[in-house]
Amino acid sequence: MPSLTSLLNDRFALALEQSFGEDFARRDPVIRSSQFADFQANVALPLAKELKSKPRDIATTIVDNLDLEGICVTPEISGPGFINLTFTSEFLASTLNQGQVTEVGSQASAAPEGARSAGQRIVIDYSAPNVAKEMHVGHLRTTVVGDALARTHELFGNTVVRQNHIGDWGTPFGMLIEHLLDVGIESETAQDISANPNAFYQAARAKFDSDEAFATRARARVVALQGGDQQTLELWERLVGFSRIYFNHIYSLLDVTLTDDDLAGESIYNDDLAAVCQDLEDKGLARISDGALCVFPEGFTGREGEPLPLIIRKSDGGYGYATTDLAAVRHRVRTLNADRVLYVVGTPQAMHFEMVFAIARAAGWLPEGTEFEHVKIGNVLGDDGKILRTRSGAPLRLAELLEEAVARAKTTLQESNTEFAAEEEAVVAKAVGIGAVKYADLSVAHDTSYTFDLDRMLAPFGNTAPYLQYAGARIRSILRKADGEAYTVAPIHLGEAAERDLGLALLGFSDVLADVIAGSAPHRLCTYLFDLAQSFTSFYEQCPVLIAESAEVRDSRLRLSQTVLEVLEAGLGVLGIRVPERM
Repeated sequence: MPSLTSLLNDRFALALEQSFGEDFARRDPVIRSSQFADFQANVALPLAKELKSKPRDIATTIVDNLDLEGICVTPEISGPGFINLTFTSEFLASTLNQGQVTEVGSQASAAPEGARSAGQRIVIDYSAPNVAKEMHVGHLRTTVVGDALARTHELFGNTVVRQNHIGDWGTPFGMLIEHLLDVGIESETAQDISANPNAFYQAARAKFDSDEAFATRARARVVALQGGDQQTLELWERLVGFSRIYFNHIYSLLDVTLTDDDLAGESIYNDDLAAVCQDLEDKGLARISDGALCVFPEGFTGREGEPLPLIIRKSDGGYGYATTDLAAVRHRVRTLNADRVLYVVGTPQAMHFEMVFAIARAAGWLPEGTEFEHVKIGNVLGDDGKILRTRSGAPLRLAELLEEAVARAKTTLQESNTEFAAEEEAVVAKAVGIGAVKYADLSVAHDTSYTFDLDRMLAPFGNTAPYLQYAGARIRSILRKADGEAYTVAPIHLGEAAERDLGLALLGFSDVLADVIAGSAPHRLCTYLFDLAQSFTSFYEQCPVLIAESAEVRDSRLRLSQTVLEVLEAGLGVLGIRVPERM
């Protein structure tokens, strides 16, 4: 279904061409929401200097050539030259009556500037836990935001390639493999990696720090691993396999779409690292500095103004994260054929990725039109305003946090007036608890930090997942009480102001998804869904549904309510949040 702003953009393109010539047809009409109308076009102001005319006169010329017959009431010019646009209720109703409000992929090619077109290949690097280490609260945001962006792109008609860049290579694996041999591959201690990887890692680290013989064996094992020794690789694969079970448990609990097929750890680039370094040397971009091979990308300097290096080969011949990330850039362009790559990674890595991308461009590895962007992720904070940790100062285990959210949600359900069978209660508690955590994360801009507060997250009011889930469950209850299903094909009429407001809000769904994609900003969808739920509440309070004054009005309002439910489910679905049948 075409978006409202796309429709207006097309009409303004024709009006601008007819008013000022063909060269003006592709000018941005600068259409924005307005408190004085449904939308406002501000294009006259930026054209004033170029056309050497008053903005109001330019606006008048545009309106004279603007064909919005049957779409908007007569446009009004306000202030210095703003063009106010108000849709007719009949147009909004007829558009809703076409259905398919949530089918937005077909209109993506006509999306607002910056949203890109459908049919792109979008590579998204997100989650990225470490093998044999517990996922902690710091992994929550990268996983949840990345998954929401992946779902949004897919709904929009893009092909998404998920890349879970797990830490599965490097020097720690020497000590981990040796510890695995010490405890026994089939031992309970080894099996426990699947449930409590931190204990295994910490035990290996303690031995490495205190036992020189063990440390010597671990260092030799690293050499064997990097050299491709078959037995060592098999042991390494067992470690990765144990962690894979653990990752999948967390992903199932979080209800995200990552699978084993999306694993693309550091290890897959091991054979390319030497070639990356050689290519950069051949291009004159890398040179030896203090024994290490470094690249000094233009524009990056240290505190004293000296050129800032990115080390791609250490003085001992080993490689680091930078080399792996440069190899990943080449792989994602050459093998995955990416049009756009999103790195959903913590904000502290901003400088690192800026340097990696700059080097890749200088090396000619990034074709014109291929976009690489760092979707910066802020921290999750505790009540003290510091990064959320346990009382001992350790990172908070993600599994523990999620299990507590589900348990708290279950308690809330048990205290409500709704009776649930045990099986249904478990399903609803998970949907509410996990949904509350994910929504609280997604509802704030991804590059800002927020305070983790389960009481606020689980509140049934305000901008929370339970509030939106309850709105969906309430609509389902209304629809269940309706006699028959005639309303599903009934025409929608928007006679009352609250009906019109709700109809206009519904038709903004495709635009907000385009906005999310353009800015990699799921919080904008959260704001939209919250506003939609509030609009429904106002509508329901002002416009009787089941006891409407006539069957025609009743069925119209039932279908309008059903459309709200469809959009709420689709929007929350994009965020990875389920709407229970009852609450």
